[in-house]
Amino acid sequence: MPSHDTRLPLSRRGFLLASTGAAAALALAPAPAHAGARRPFGRFGSPAARLTPQTLYVDPKGRGDHTTVKDAVTAATGSGWTLVLAPGTYRETVAVDVTRTEATWIGASEDPRDVVIVYDNAAGTPKPGGGTYGTTGSATTTVQADGFTARWITFANDWLRADHPGITGTQAVAIKVQGDRSAFHHCRFLGHQDTLYADSIALTSFARQYFSHCYAEGDVDFVFGRATAVYEHCHFRTLNRTDLAAAPYGFVFAPSTAGANPRGYLVTRSRVSSEAPDAFYKLARPWVPSSDTTARPSLVVRDTWLGPGIDAAAPYTNMSDAFPWQNQRFAEYRDTGPGGRITVPENRPQLTSEQAQLATTPAYLGDWRPWRETC
Repeated sequence: MPSHDTRLPLSRRGFLLASTGAAAALALAPAPAHAGARRPFGRFGSPAARLTPQTLYVDPKGRGDHTTVKDAVTAATGSGWTLVLAPGTYRETVAVDVTRTEATWIGASEDPRDVVIVYDNAAGTPKPGGGTYGTTGSATTTVQADGFTARWITFANDWLRADHPGITGTQAVAIKVQGDRSAFHHCRFLGHQDTLYADSIALTSFARQYFSHCYAEGDVDFVFGRATAVYEHCHFRTLNRTDLAAAPYGFVFAPSTAGANPRGYLVTRSRVSSEAPDAFYKLARPWVPSSDTTARPSLVVRDTWLGPGIDAAAPYTNMSDAFPWQNQRFAEYRDTGPGGRITVPENRPQLTSEQAQLATTPAYLGDWRPWRETC
């Protein structure tokens, strides 16, 4: 969703139920599909008129080459394939391995509310044969290949704590992205804890990722990981919680940037809104994982509107007292809104104007220019 869109999005469960039989009970209406019954793939061709020989069409109603995204990915071996997804809810897990480079996924209706890839595994969900999925294994979609691009698609994990009171591993990833040059335009990421995992394939790999005009929602660390990631014109929304009696309800960002990587997360020209009471959310906390205790999480939030849900007096906190946030690389620049007010200066490190010149999208992404891509 573009950052200037003033419509409030449906909650994760409400949004997903809006496309199911439960919609009537919740008085929710599904979004209109712009790719009609006669043209499920919109302006992007069809199996009878392919955009290119390496274009595959996916439609749950059987009007394409495949009815599931997973089957289409399996068929798209090698590099340079495009998948065009007809409107529908694709309840499945999908993985794009390192060999399937330069892939493009397109939501045919050009509205991400119409194309939803969703599943409901959590870190603590039992696996067939024993054990649990863990955070990485909980991901609905996993992208390891370089050069991946997605447009107008919702990636979701609709596992809910209330439905599984006996499970303590409540991380439930909607998408884990590990490849370099991964771009998402006008996409949505729905979950609660660990929704959007912007990571890299290895500790020594500085994967670059770009999110433009996207929407992400959740509660605990719902944008997290090791990637060099730029979020431009994005909307982040924190969810209300009924299982906690006091603040904080959660944290928007939890970067785990490698110490050798000069750049982590950059949030620019975006906004953070909330369903929760005022000041019940922290903007960020640093994640220094046990697998890399030399990490120095990096986050710059600039030219961004922070709503009243963010604790303006103390927007940062520790994940572990052994790695205080003050020793990491957190900074802001020219943020606005109730959550952006500087009331306790020592709690809100600010970039100088000279430093801000190095905290830009081109500086973070180098010779890669995904914002110039057209579809």
